[in-house]
Amino acid sequence: MTAPQVRLGLRENRGQFTLLVAINAFVGAMVGLERSTLPLIGQDDFGVDSTAAVVSFIVAFGLAKAFTNLGAGALAQRVGRRRLLILGWAVALPVPILIAVAPSWGWIVAANILLGINQGLAWSMTVVMKIDLVGPKRRGLALGLNEAAGYGGVALAAAASGWLASAFAPRDVLVIAAAAIALTALALSVAFVRDTAEHVALEQASAETGGQHTPPSLREAFADATYRRPALRACSQAGLVNNLNDALAWGIVPLFLAANGASTGQVGLVAGIYPAVWGGAQIATGHWSDRVGRKPLIVGGMLVQAAALALLAASGGDVGVAAAAAVVLGIGTALVYPTLIAAISDAVAPIERARMVGVYRFWRDSGYVAGGLIAGLAADAIDYSGAIAVVAALTAASGLFALVDMPQSSRPRAVDAIPADA
Repeated sequence: MTAPQVRLGLRENRGQFTLLVAINAFVGAMVGLERSTLPLIGQDDFGVDSTAAVVSFIVAFGLAKAFTNLGAGALAQRVGRRRLLILGWAVALPVPILIAVAPSWGWIVAANILLGINQGLAWSMTVVMKIDLVGPKRRGLALGLNEAAGYGGVALAAAASGWLASAFAPRDVLVIAAAAIALTALALSVAFVRDTAEHVALEQASAETGGQHTPPSLREAFADATYRRPALRACSQAGLVNNLNDALAWGIVPLFLAANGASTGQVGLVAGIYPAVWGGAQIATGHWSDRVGRKPLIVGGMLVQAAALALLAASGGDVGVAAAAAVVLGIGTALVYPTLIAAISDAVAPIERARMVGVYRFWRDSGYVAGGLIAGLAADAIDYSGAIAVVAALTAASGLFALVDMPQSSRPRAVDAIPADA
């Protein structure tokens, strides 16, 4: 039997692409389950009074995910994308067990270390595998679809868990749903996902890369994406600040709303609106960035996020205003999120992609650490509104830095003319 011809393109690989989209929705749902329940569980079930202590689970999650992203990018070429995806879901299996039997908040923090590893492996590999499959011509659209699925999963799980937690014990809701999601996604990954190494080889052979045939070392990739290359440096700092304010939305906003009289269901509603808008809009924004370039969406998106957070800080915890701010925050994040990874991919050769994306995602998810620490400490030192205002200012500064630092030519490269059936 003749092996099927390897081709680049969204239509040419629609079966595997659709499967990876579905799996990424499960990846997002694992995190979404915690967004409207875990901060409240910390206060109600474990009596954790300090805001910084409550959001320590986000710091642990962010550290684990950031370093896993870095390792996954380095290992993807050597071990294979599919194997790392399967490993990511295997690591997720103990998470609901630890939460179910946790006698103290430290066990919840430990469970979130495993969740961070799961997210770092599973989300990184679904991202990179989709980029591998479609080739460069429709990269922004592919990433928009990927992130829309992931954050659609976040939104649905956040809203559903908040609603269910108003009728059942929040910890029971979290445990049962997380176990079902992890088992289903692991089974799908083992049974149906195929590796994409041959697609990478095809694109690399077709690309004009100046003769580069080996990936950079991790040290070289880290330096390039952190400070040496402006196109990558600007993306890394914007990604970090984007997830810094996402940590605020995850850990501080539920406490802010609850402190101002919002019910568990209302907290779940606001927690679900933000990623729902973020997720759904990314299909359009990813495609838009393929047409107009990456920089305008990145700069504009960071400034829109800053405006949304300023509105939230001034809301006094009013649920209606908070919901409107969540919509605007979702729009700003949708402008930025798929565009940043597309911009990274535009700027590097195919063989560099996994490591450069891994370094970018390291810095991006380090934002959860920075956000958990900054927002938690600011909330304890000032108040919830003050913490949100601090993060709004940092987000605006990040957008202005990208405006100055990112090259104007941050658009899909000429190599994007590779035919789908090359």
